[in-house]
Amino acid sequence: MVVTGTHNPYLVTLSILVASLASYTALDLSGHVEAARGFARRVWLVAAAITMGGGIWSMHFVGMLAFIMPTPMSYDIGLTILSLVVAMFVTGGGFYVISRQSGSPLHLVLSGIFMGLGIAAMHYTGMAAMRGHAELSYDPLFVALSLVIAIAASTVALWLAFRTTELGQKLLAALVMGLAISGMHYTAMRAAIFTAREPFHEAQANASLDQTNLALAVAGITFTILAVASVASLFERKRAEEALRQAQADLARVSRVNTMAELTASLAHEVNQPITAAVANADACLSWLAGATPNLEEARAAAMGMVKEGMRAAEIITGIRQLFKKGTPQRELLDVNELIREMIVLLRGEVVRYSISVRTELAADLPRVAGDRVQLQQVMVNLVSNSIEAMKDVKGSRELAIKSRRAEDEKLMVSVSDTGVGLPPQQANQIFDAFFTTKAHGTGMGLSISRSIVASHSGRLWATDNSPRGASFHLILPTRVEADE
Repeated sequence: MVVTGTHNPYLVTLSILVASLASYTALDLSGHVEAARGFARRVWLVAAAITMGGGIWSMHFVGMLAFIMPTPMSYDIGLTILSLVVAMFVTGGGFYVISRQSGSPLHLVLSGIFMGLGIAAMHYTGMAAMRGHAELSYDPLFVALSLVIAIAASTVALWLAFRTTELGQKLLAALVMGLAISGMHYTAMRAAIFTAREPFHEAQANASLDQTNLALAVAGITFTILAVASVASLFERKRAEEALRQAQADLARVSRVNTMAELTASLAHEVNQPITAAVANADACLSWLAGATPNLEEARAAAMGMVKEGMRAAEIITGIRQLFKKGTPQRELLDVNELIREMIVLLRGEVVRYSISVRTELAADLPRVAGDRVQLQQVMVNLVSNSIEAMKDVKGSRELAIKSRRAEDEKLMVSVSDTGVGLPPQQANQIFDAFFTTKAHGTGMGLSISRSIVASHSGRLWATDNSPRGASFHLILPTRVEADE
């Protein structure tokens, strides 16, 4: 005779609640698995497996206790414990594979199948632990359906485990997983067919009461474990947030130190040129005054040169500070050709010293550009100084070509070309990085500052190789019309 059981609706609701809370806690713990490394990663992985596997088993056991038979039932302790171990093992295995393989589709599907079959094995092992006056058999159709639901629920659980971060996402995912796990259990219960071996006359009231108490005890223990796991997760999250805040503070402090280092190197590099010129003027002044007949006119001119270079050094310092503070530069309409001529006069001594021939091709009637005179002069001086530095030790002709012309889109282009050692191989753009230098005593800041200045003027600065030797630096600046827009 087929024996038909009924379900206690309160225990069914309790089993779904257990599955949902276990799913939420497991999702919460899985976030620590992905972030942790080494031993800590293994600890969180085990915790997630125990939480998820134990929660699924608890839901399953409460669900079985919710099934009230007209004949007394008991459970084999060995098989019941085995079903718990199976649930934790397959859940841990699925989490481990996904956490190590970054959730690739193939590994996700294979892990979902493994975990789903394991959960089904847990369920049917738990069913086999039932002892009573009835023989147990199964409807193949519902067994197959329960397997499909178990695999689908497991795959979804693994997919969600390492993709949910927000609280709302976790709550929704936990509800979906709880309903899916419960759906698998009650589908499998629907597959069970109980056939009485012999007539029985025991009342089920006491048995029902005992099952309810046992279900409440199992659920209570499960909720306690989940609460402990949630508190541990909360403390870990607080610790990680504090560590992140400390790391951000340390990074900000290092960034400030690096900024000061860059500013110091920039000032040292850029102020060196006017200081050198001022010292040269001072030597000349002393020479004119030390003669038998002091040449006061020449001495006065040298002294005025010292004053001019001192003022230029002060302007460079002001410009550098504005650049690093993102201050507003002092813009005016400038004649680029005039800046080039001033720069050639300024560096004439270096050009003569190293026997460099200078050729200029400056286009007439060029539009003016809106810019900071000191900063753009700083760029021009830096580019020409680099070309002189690149040619001073080469053998053969040393030629410096400076050109200006109109460019497309209402822009103006300046090119500085030399016949020096050329650009370092495969590093044409890296030379503009801060502190990168090919010079034995260079700071690696000149070109970096120059590109920053040009960028602040809405322009562009880049370098190319010359053939057969040397390098060219190209500078594009917008004209007044574009700058004013």
